[in-house]
Amino acid sequence: MLAGEVEKLKTQLFIPESREYKSQYGLGPAASNVYRVNRGLSIGGYGEAMYTSYANARGDNTTNKDTADLERAVIYLGYKFNDWIILNNEFEFEHATTGEGGEEKGEVSVEFSQLDFLLDPKYNIRAGLMLMPMGFINEMHEPTTFHGNHRPDVERYIIPSTWREMGAGLFGEILPGLQYRMYATNGLNAKEFSNVGITEGRQGGSNSQAEDFAFTGRLDYSPNFAPGLMVGASTFLGNSGQKDIVDFNGNTVNVFTQLYEGHIEYKHRGLELRALGAWSKIDNTEFLNPLLGAGGPVGKENYGWYVEAAHDIMPFLWKDSNQYLAPFFRVERYNTLASVAKDPATGMPFDQSTGLDRWIYQAGLSYKPISNIVIKADYRNIQDRKLVPLGVPFGDEFNLGVGFIY
Repeated sequence: MLAGEVEKLKTQLFIPESREYKSQYGLGPAASNVYRVNRGLSIGGYGEAMYTSYANARGDNTTNKDTADLERAVIYLGYKFNDWIILNNEFEFEHATTGEGGEEKGEVSVEFSQLDFLLDPKYNIRAGLMLMPMGFINEMHEPTTFHGNHRPDVERYIIPSTWREMGAGLFGEILPGLQYRMYATNGLNAKEFSNVGITEGRQGGSNSQAEDFAFTGRLDYSPNFAPGLMVGASTFLGNSGQKDIVDFNGNTVNVFTQLYEGHIEYKHRGLELRALGAWSKIDNTEFLNPLLGAGGPVGKENYGWYVEAAHDIMPFLWKDSNQYLAPFFRVERYNTLASVAKDPATGMPFDQSTGLDRWIYQAGLSYKPISNIVIKADYRNIQDRKLVPLGVPFGDEFNLGVGFIY
């Protein structure tokens, strides 16, 4: 009798049961909450805030003022209709406010809103506004899942995280340890490309132009014979012209866009290793660049890679502790203008003096008093080889921040 009343009271007060935070179907641990409930509504989220100090800024330091920012506050709302139909949504609030005023403001976005139809472990259907399954960060970007306060630049400018588009596709586990995701979506919008890459060409489900379509596919393999190892690759292929780009004869050109990446991760007894490489090629940039004005030119090719190592040293400092303390080191190399097309009017390559051609050396610490909360400190040494485009911070950085999931 008493036990029944206690259970009733817990239900009325919405006291949550203890959760196991584990990634499912490519999403982050908190984003996967809805897959673990028996039925009905699921609530989760994450947030991250940080202080950034620009040390050794080279050039006009008015673009490098130190900042303290609530970068993201995110709510996950999911609903499990039954055992095989699940709705999952992410709503993101950036930079604390979207109100009017002279200071910079943030925005509110739907990061994803997708229906999953779980038919069989080998094949399931996903439809809606979906995260593109590329790299480490785009699908799994909760702050407890990566080192450093800022996401790796290669997964911001070469793979434009966070990247989502409208579409539908399949996902599942073909063989033990071999997972796939493949989606058909609207294409990018090439008229928004720039000398820092394809980032602004993302359409994000907001009245997206859909004259052109794209395919994204991904494979990940976690072999049973090597616990902690994961290797994978993904590709994006699609036209981005949206019937807006023409050649000198007035014929529509496709601006076919290719993006390929490969990644590997290994975790064992506190050791964490990651590496990722990405390369992209964009066709018809000789006709696209004259339309971009000061934001151009866009690179005909661009590339980036990074390697990262970390180790949880808490077991050496406090043997019986469940806390986590990991120093890490990351090296990044990327170039958004690795090659440029020739200007048909002059026969000379488009100007490539302004863009992101960088080496980044980063070191820091990640401390988790519990698995849901992380405190981060890191220093980034940024070495630019080109003039940095307007609006992109430059110079070395010290970052101190906190993140959480629930």
